[in-house]
Amino acid sequence: MIKALFLDIDGTLVSFNTHRVPPSTIAALEQAKARGVRIFIATGRATLLINNLGELQERDLIDGYVTLNGSYCIIGKQVVYKGAIPTGDVRAMLDFCTGRQCPCIVVAEHNLCVCNHQPIVNKLFHDFLKVDYLPHRTVDEALQMGDIFQLTPFIDEEQEREIMSRLPGCESGRWYPAFTDVTARGNNKQKGIDEIIRPLGIRVDETMAFGDGGNDIPMLRHAGIGVAMGNAADEVKAAAKYVTTSVDEDGISKALQHFGIL
Repeated sequence: MIKALFLDIDGTLVSFNTHRVPPSTIAALEQAKARGVRIFIATGRATLLINNLGELQERDLIDGYVTLNGSYCIIGKQVVYKGAIPTGDVRAMLDFCTGRQCPCIVVAEHNLCVCNHQPIVNKLFHDFLKVDYLPHRTVDEALQMGDIFQLTPFIDEEQEREIMSRLPGCESGRWYPAFTDVTARGNNKQKGIDEIIRPLGIRVDETMAFGDGGNDIPMLRHAGIGVAMGNAADEVKAAAKYVTTSVDEDGISKALQHFGIL
């Protein structure tokens, strides 16, 4: 019996085309919630950047959040887990990006910023993802924000391989070609699921996860039922137990019906 759903945001809950949660998804989650299923968000976004779930939040459908790819987890209003990146690895990444003039989003517990800002940040985060709050800071100012829980460097895969070999305390998950999300080693959406369900007494085989990006692969493999969206990349689909239709084709609703959750 499925007791908890874990849902990625961009490309899973929220359409890249409309920037909204489809009505079919809202209705399906309302039905699941009414049947006692808990609903959790599992995203690479920081809480400060979750600005597109108002239709779910105003209906009180969300029980908690796995944010920053598992580095910062919340049930209700209580933080149940946080895992910071080692300071030396933060500095190494920022020095790497500065040397190549690559932008890097730096996320602390209660603040975030962009170092080495370039137009691509606005193009992707403001125009594409509709994120407005991304202040510009120097590397030294970023390091003064306190513990850092996620770094999002705008680097290609070759640069990613180069720098990750120098960051022994980190791992990386790419869900968009232009950038990757870097967290402390062991912190990913799989870890986030475990940190959420442990205090609630829910078993992992009682969970269902939905995703479309590379950073969703760990949780899709880990959950009792991993569902890839029809708009997901082939490697994401290969990691899932089931492939549904796209976010714009009622994929979440159809999968919940398929598995008898509704």
